Amino acid sequence: MPVAGCGTHTALVRDRNGATVAQAEALTNVKWSRLLDDTSSASVTISPTGDCCDLMGNVRSWRQSLEIYRNGVFVWGGPITRVNWRLGEVEIFASDVLAWLDRRVPHQDMAFTNADLSVIANALIEDGYRPDDPGHTTEIVDRAKVFGSREYTKDTGQVGDHLRDLADAGIDFTAVGSKILILPETHCSSVGRLSDADFPEGLIVSEEGGALATRWVVAGSEESEAIGSYGGADDYYGLLERYEEQTSITDSTSATEAARARVRTTSEPPVFIDTQQVTISPLAAVEIAYLVPGWCLDITTNLTCRTVSQRLKIVGLTVEEDGGTDDSPGNEQVAVQVAATGAEAT
Repeated sequence: MPVAGCGTHTALVRDRNGATVAQAEALTNVKWSRLLDDTSSASVTISPTGDCCDLMGNVRSWRQSLEIYRNGVFVWGGPITRVNWRLGEVEIFASDVLAWLDRRVPHQDMAFTNADLSVIANALIEDGYRPDDPGHTTEIVDRAKVFGSREYTKDTGQVGDHLRDLADAGIDFTAVGSKILILPETHCSSVGRLSDADFPEGLIVSEEGGALATRWVVAGSEESEAIGSYGGADDYYGLLERYEEQTSITDSTSATEAARARVRTTSEPPVFIDTQQVTISPLAAVEIAYLVPGWCLDITTNLTCRTVSQRLKIVGLTVEEDGGTDDSPGNEQVAVQVAATGAEAT
């Protein structure tokens, strides 16, 4: 049976031409994350010695990428965005491969009519990378089965923003290493089961009422005059309305479908289980590499006043290893954030 275990990390800096710039030896701290529908980040702190110090002086933002390995398995990678050189210490900060899409615009006019949103998302990603691909792959885990018409204009808007708009309308996406995964918002295959025993320090169950909306109105581009709505007064919560503009939408049918998708995820206040202040037990029956946002965990907890026993979607993961000192060994902390929204309830 797989268990979380205790991980040991290594890291390296890789140039855009594929060459290894420096092996990050003497790591004193490593932190990396995965996020659903957004760009994650990572950082390493290094105490370089000898030739390593000279090599670390050659590290450059965006020219090079940070790669992180846990127990020899590649778990995170992306462009370096900041470097701090201190006396006897180097800090490297990076964002995952999705960060490039926040620095890319559409490179051609694109129009889609009643297309599956996963197909549109894939086309946006591939167009964004095409002129200068830093090295990525894209996988459609499953079709969204949510359809719509979208239009994108060359050199208008950031690709990352267009992708996040689609995530509001019925898809999910995340980055794992150099791969971008596209999956339906309703996808929830389980990768493990956790209970109170797997959280020795306890956990926090939170209900986020600010995300609740029972009716959505979505407007498309100004030229199309498209507008759609879905939902209404809920028997339990009453009427809570939200308005949103998505300028890539070209017809009212697509606007209505986008509103429907928004209601599906906001019709109940999301319930989060957050372990950011604690760590998963090394004996927990999960494999860290499989904790990917968009997949789910079966979680049972009854130690707080709000009991939970259901399948919850992974929305975030943070892994940190402290290298420790000569007198005190380091340790690894694994924090996972899971949530139940209207989509999971459905």
